[in-house]
Amino acid sequence: MAPMFAPEVERRSRADQLALDRETYAEQIRYLFARSPFHREKLAAAGFDSPEAVGPLDDIARLPFTEKDEIRASQAAHPPLGSHLAAPIGDVVRVYSTSGTTGVPCYMPLTAGDLKRWVEISSRSYSAGGLAPGHRLVTTYAAGPFAAGAALDAFNAMGVCHLPIGPGNTERLIRALQIFGPEVLVATPSYVLHILERLIDAGIEPAALGLAHILVAGEPGAAEPQIRDRVEAAFGATLTEAMGIGDIAVSLWGECEHRQGMHFSGGGLVHVELVDPESGVPLPLEDGATGELVYTALRREAAPMLRFRSRDHVRIWIEPCACGRRTIRTRCVGRTDDMLIVRGVNVFPSAVREVVGAFQPAVSGAFSIRPRVRAVRQEPPLPIRVELGQGQAAAEPGLAERIARAIREKLVVATAVELVPFGALPRTDYKIKLVDFADAV
Repeated sequence: MAPMFAPEVERRSRADQLALDRETYAEQIRYLFARSPFHREKLAAAGFDSPEAVGPLDDIARLPFTEKDEIRASQAAHPPLGSHLAAPIGDVVRVYSTSGTTGVPCYMPLTAGDLKRWVEISSRSYSAGGLAPGHRLVTTYAAGPFAAGAALDAFNAMGVCHLPIGPGNTERLIRALQIFGPEVLVATPSYVLHILERLIDAGIEPAALGLAHILVAGEPGAAEPQIRDRVEAAFGATLTEAMGIGDIAVSLWGECEHRQGMHFSGGGLVHVELVDPESGVPLPLEDGATGELVYTALRREAAPMLRFRSRDHVRIWIEPCACGRRTIRTRCVGRTDDMLIVRGVNVFPSAVREVVGAFQPAVSGAFSIRPRVRAVRQEPPLPIRVELGQGQAAAEPGLAERIARAIREKLVVATAVELVPFGALPRTDYKIKLVDFADAV
């Protein structure tokens, strides 16, 4: 069983953690009023003009949400880091950014204290996944500009032998796996599947590489049986996933060897809520509950976030895990950013991937949703390209119809499935784009 990085936190009951968080939260609220024009003005506009008016952590649901677009607007109006910057800019030691898919990147500043706390959170997460001092570790994340680069600081702090390959050079990565003989590989789920295909093409037996753990993050879906079973069978290694959000902390959740959901790794540093994605109404934390995660930083200096909407839709469990951790656990269903609505039905790409993956090896598992219009709402049938399996020269008769029927039966949405040759869909060393609007009007 993998050792806990912070057993005194990870074994703590939710009630005991909440009791400790109440005072930490009160301190953070006082800090926001003193240091953050953004939060001070936003709270005052909502009727909370002092820390006393905000009240205790138990009343946090009365406060307004913070949205990503507000942070982006704050930085546009007050460059470079926005009016939510709550520490002297001279105290900022690291600045990460988003990919800027909307045209303008959003920046995430960290003080030395913030970075230290991010390393603590990531260390808890990756320890749950099996990473331990002395392990040889190969990573494919870039050191920047994205927040995932902060995970590299955690690896360095954990006492592992770290070989950072970075993105964009699969041949170098495969050679490192062969020569270095690492116990652990860290990558996105999409990239792990791409590595597996490349190994098969090269006639290299994946299990002969000697990997014991494959730690994935960056995309939902790694826990789907079609992905996990395929990767574990090929490499002879356990696959566990982690999840984070750049505005709050990277690797904020990490899966243990029992793989019954990812454990919350931010105890004492981040407060988490579950809300209804449509209404924003708080939902009780109970086994099987589904909703959107909302985060509040409890010990953040540079850019504290208060009730930040993640847009991650999840299922949670609260019962203690067999590993001894008593933190809540989650499994990501999908993101609002990727969700489409077809005749009133919410369609998450991760759900489509699970259905398509069940048809392997006739298909590779790669697919692309190709909306007809540039909008969330689509008319059926929803076009989907599905790639044939490796070594499949032609499609089995009726395969496209069977896939479309399975999607309709499970997801209650009509699709038009087009089969394309193996390798026709793009591969990536980071996150794959599952919804492609290239054909949309």
